[in-house]
Amino acid sequence: MKILFIGLLTEEVLNQTRQDRLIGTFISVSEAAREVGRICNAYRTEDVDFTVLLTHIGFEEDKKLAAMLDPDWGVDIIIGGHSHTQLSEPFVVNGIPIVQAATGSSQIGRFDIVVDKELNRIDSYRWQLIPVDSEHCPQDKALESLIRKYKEKTDAKYTRILTRFKSVFTHPVRNEETQLGNLFSDIFQQSLGVDIMFLGSGSIRKEELGPIVELQDLLEVFPYDDAVFRLCVSGKQLRAMIAYMLRDEAFEGHTEYYQLSQGVHVEYSKARREIAALTLNGEPVDDNRIYTIGLQQFHFVNFAKFFNLDPEEVARNRKPKVLTTSALDVVEEYLSQVDLVQPGDMGRIVILP
Repeated sequence: MKILFIGLLTEEVLNQTRQDRLIGTFISVSEAAREVGRICNAYRTEDVDFTVLLTHIGFEEDKKLAAMLDPDWGVDIIIGGHSHTQLSEPFVVNGIPIVQAATGSSQIGRFDIVVDKELNRIDSYRWQLIPVDSEHCPQDKALESLIRKYKEKTDAKYTRILTRFKSVFTHPVRNEETQLGNLFSDIFQQSLGVDIMFLGSGSIRKEELGPIVELQDLLEVFPYDDAVFRLCVSGKQLRAMIAYMLRDEAFEGHTEYYQLSQGVHVEYSKARREIAALTLNGEPVDDNRIYTIGLQQFHFVNFAKFFNLDPEEVARNRKPKVLTTSALDVVEEYLSQVDLVQPGDMGRIVILP
């Protein structure tokens, strides 16, 4: 039996690789659908019995994609990711079952499929979400023994305690100000000497940290170890950046969102779609003054897309500069020198009706 697998990546993944000259810009769902058609047509000469789309574009985009696929292309199923959707049953669009298995490794999706090889299509199927536990997954003693040998070595390095918090710091959602977001943005602002740190909220990958913080905890919460750049922006440009960050789509979780460092106070009116007040260290932001901001490499590379500003125009204020090649080193060094860390001030971003 011959199976054709076609992979589609999310916009976020392609944004991260945009600096690679071999990678083009992100394709829309409609363009992706056309590309799937071209691939399927290119393999018409092969006796393909079954076609699987492996996507990482999110459940809602999977549904749009399935609706655009020509049945004659022969796509049989879509196995998706990115949105962490848990589906107890496949969601069928245009005759194509779409499945996801939520997030993490607490469960695994199992798809039992009977294929009609004469018609090259699904005859029947059964989808299950199977918990990964002792009841459903028998232990492999030999593999456990092998893992234990490596774990002893890795534990010596990664279970080292960096610091203690006075309480658990939380990051429950990506499109709101959070305790962890404030902590990390403050660390970069203080360590790198910028006026404001714009920390990508999505770079914080877990919902809580502490009160005991080991190195492995930090690596799980903040795994992206890229460079941090200094940019110089006018007060007018700064105002535009924050306004664009807080546009309507931000509250739906579809855009990049940033955790802002201490000293910043923003009041944003959703009704008027504008910034009502913007201060830094108690002083109104001056449209004509130049401010320094810190930005992780992923967001620097995608500056135009994420802030709707021309990076060349910003660079005319002053050439961007790499402040550190390792964001993780900055956080690890800071935390290893402090103890009983307390949450910073909240209320930096206030959303008005």
